[in-house]
Amino acid sequence: MIKSMTGYGIASSDSGNTKYTVEIKSLNSKFLELSLRLPKIFSEKEFQLRNDCSKQIERGKVNLSINVEQVNVAVKAAGIDKVLLKQYYQQLKDVSVELNEPTSNLLQLALGLPEVVKYEDETMSDDEWKLVEKTFQQALAAFQQFRSDEGNVLENDLKYRIGVILKNLELVELEDPKRVPLIRERLNTFLSEAANREAIDQNRFEQELIYYIDKLDITEEKIRLKTHCEYFIETLKNADANGKKLGFISQEIGREINTLGSKANDANIQKLVVGMKEELEKIKEQLLNVL
Repeated sequence: MIKSMTGYGIASSDSGNTKYTVEIKSLNSKFLELSLRLPKIFSEKEFQLRNDCSKQIERGKVNLSINVEQVNVAVKAAGIDKVLLKQYYQQLKDVSVELNEPTSNLLQLALGLPEVVKYEDETMSDDEWKLVEKTFQQALAAFQQFRSDEGNVLENDLKYRIGVILKNLELVELEDPKRVPLIRERLNTFLSEAANREAIDQNRFEQELIYYIDKLDITEEKIRLKTHCEYFIETLKNADANGKKLGFISQEIGREINTLGSKANDANIQKLVVGMKEELEKIKEQLLNVL
């Protein structure tokens, strides 16, 4: 079962006076690119958070943010910087008058600006961290579930496209036996029109024909292509993250399709090969987002 590298998870908890919100989101990337946005109070826990993310998220361009919202500001507030508050208020008032905007809520806006409200304590208790850690794990679980759900969609699409390639391969199998008689007929027609047929050594002609047809034989390519496609489907079912492995298998599938097309020397088979290539390109695009 595969997972998508695109993911999103969010969780919140409330201690009564403080609300904590953890948000995790990711996009595809070859490696783990982790960006953390944490309040200063959690700076000492950054290493632990990074370690947990690297173990469980594995790959992707990941943004993790923790937001702290004081439900009751007065609980931890030691006071208000009145001088700064007045400066903010006056500036907001001047701008409001200049723009001809209402001035009814300027005090509330000024109170929310940086450094106006001073807090007593910038430390974090063990109980607070346990609550934040629990919230982080909840957000991470939601994030992983999102990845799994997206992975199911990707898996169904990949299976469908591999199925199309295999269906085209079956049609190639039907067309393949027709090639040799057509090749023989074309060569005989060419010799009849371009040379004295009676002067041709028939034994030598047959030998050259066998050599030529052997060079155009696609039996091995058909077998390998089918094997690679079956291995691709088998790998999709594995529990481990398989994005890179599936990418390598798709490269092998592409090699066999290209060789089959170059050796086919048949218009009907060439059309089927083009259809295979179209599906393979779509598979490669989808694999960019597989974990």
